[in-house]
Amino acid sequence: MTAKRAIEKSDIMDYATYRDARPAYRKRIIALKKDRRVALGPNATAHFESFDTMLYQVQEMLHTERGGAEQLADELAAYQPMIPGGNELVCTLMLEYENPVRRTEMLSKLGGIEDTIALEFDGETIHATAENEVERTTSVGKTSAIHFLHFHFNDAQVAKFSKVKMRVILSVGHSQYPHMTVMTEYTRSALAVDL
Repeated sequence: MTAKRAIEKSDIMDYATYRDARPAYRKRIIALKKDRRVALGPNATAHFESFDTMLYQVQEMLHTERGGAEQLADELAAYQPMIPGGNELVCTLMLEYENPVRRTEMLSKLGGIEDTIALEFDGETIHATAENEVERTTSVGKTSAIHFLHFHFNDAQVAKFSKVKMRVILSVGHSQYPHMTVMTEYTRSALAVDL
């Protein structure tokens, strides 16, 4: 099965159709996202994106803001790059601290965290490449709570990652937040479709 790589105007439901379909659509997307979410320690989560998760995001933005065709163009420009384009995985990394004082303290220490994320499997290490539309780490070392990351694969790496029951580790190598997680087989299998 090949994943769809771009949202087209014909994929978008009009406001009334989406309003009526929204409860069932939302339920389906929540279930889909469950296997695409990887906790990295107590305060970071990687949400691996797909055509479906980004289409849902665009539909939600259009539903909420009702901006019409002009808004659609803006939403597609924003979310299209987050759809895996083949031989890559794409994720939104969220740094989550409930306490606002702790959040400010930690974000001021986690500068460059986006450059320390990696996938490891079968002797391969793929380092994340951060989206560069906005600088998310300042010159004084403060970082954003949200990062958009791409993991670029070559053909041999795609073949290895796609093996059933392949052990895959997602890691953060930042000195202030060193954590790693072994992906479930459900997650690896869901992500393999994107490649």
